[in-house]
Amino acid sequence: MEVKNCKGCGRLFNYLGGPRLCPVCKDELEKKFLNVRDFIRSHPKTTLKEISEENDVDIDQINQWIREERLEFSKDSPVLISCENCGAPIRTGRFCPKCKSTMANSLTDAFKRPEMPKPRKKESDGDKMRFLGGNS
Repeated sequence: MEVKNCKGCGRLFNYLGGPRLCPVCKDELEKKFLNVRDFIRSHPKTTLKEISEENDVDIDQINQWIREERLEFSKDSPVLISCENCGAPIRTGRFCPKCKSTMANSLTDAFKRPEMPKPRKKESDGDKMRFLGGNS
């Protein structure tokens, strides 16, 4: 177990993993997330700047929640982010559906077992029947 300083308040805490936030700051951040989520649901056409100002949350934090797929915006919302691969506009996550599909197919292809080559028939043998120990 490590002891680290909280990025939010500077207090020492036992760090177990994830963001370097103490339990108190994690709880506060989760409350802010719930407020932002509820605000977006009640104001679907609002911009990121308005969401940030109304909820006292940094735009980078809102973008992180969007990338983590914790927040998603309706089709009539002006909020769009870019796919990290191709730059296409998306409403949540890191990649557009096309890039997700391409990456999934690439991973599937990478883990396929190579097929064993089939043994070749010797052409000189033909289809002749052979007998062992006999006089032919």
